[in-house]
Amino acid sequence: MEDLIIIGGGPAGYTAAIYAARAHLNPLVFEGSQYGGQLMFTTEVENFPGFPKGIMGPELMSNMREQAERFGAKLISEDITKVELQSLQGHQKDKGKIIVFVGKKKYETKALIIATGAGYKKLGLENEKRLSGKGVSYCATCDGYFFKGKDIVIVGGGDAAMEEADFLTKFANSVKVIHRRDALAASKFMQDRAFANKKISFVWNSEVVDILGKDRVESVKIKNNKTNQVSDLTCQGIFVAIGHTPNTQLFENQLKMEKGYIITEANTTKTSVKGVFAAGDVQDWKYRQAITSAGTGCMAAIDVERYLAEMKH
Repeated sequence: MEDLIIIGGGPAGYTAAIYAARAHLNPLVFEGSQYGGQLMFTTEVENFPGFPKGIMGPELMSNMREQAERFGAKLISEDITKVELQSLQGHQKDKGKIIVFVGKKKYETKALIIATGAGYKKLGLENEKRLSGKGVSYCATCDGYFFKGKDIVIVGGGDAAMEEADFLTKFANSVKVIHRRDALAASKFMQDRAFANKKISFVWNSEVVDILGKDRVESVKIKNNKTNQVSDLTCQGIFVAIGHTPNTQLFENQLKMEKGYIITEANTTKTSVKGVFAAGDVQDWKYRQAITSAGTGCMAAIDVERYLAEMKH
């Protein structure tokens, strides 16, 4: 029986592991077959405190991973295939037991931290993948600074897209919003702000069907879904802001969720099941930054430490 299992190998999972290991909880971390989360696909990270000259995303994650191991966290590079949370909570003899599976191998634990993160929804284009980090971005807060004086395209029509468009005008020469409908889904306030910004213009009833460029983004191919007319639009960057998908499929029907995000109690990382805690983008639909993920990872480890201490009494 483990004291603590952590699922996830991003900023939340590793920070939780660092704190838990230092508290002698001997955490077992299932970091997945691809460790590091979204930062593994990010080039330079300039807004993580402590790195005045910036740091490459993969290097930051490698440092966090090494730090967790240094304090004694046991890392397993495998994916959890199944979890049993609620089924055991009511049985007296199994009280407080949580079970996770890797294939047919079974692990039992007193506490569980879920830090499986969220993925950006993508356009699904071949060149999107090839040019990711080379002009294709999914986070204005992370990458806007690199587009000073550039012409940028942003795909989306919701609040997040309008917020990103507005933010990007601080750096960009121009921002063109490409939306597949003829009206935005964003709130009235966000729409008004975007329409009032002289740097933002709109391409309606259109979809990006290809992203062009040899080593960096040079233009996008747009198709008008009313006329089927295809045109090229020159730009040096494309931001995709069509939403996120939290990685919570494993926990469906076992934890309280809203729009796929795990619900945690206010000011804690406690979920709807005792002994189960959630940290990072898996429960944060609002901020979704590496630093906020790391912060909730710290909170989760402290919450677990207190929970296990109470179990002993």
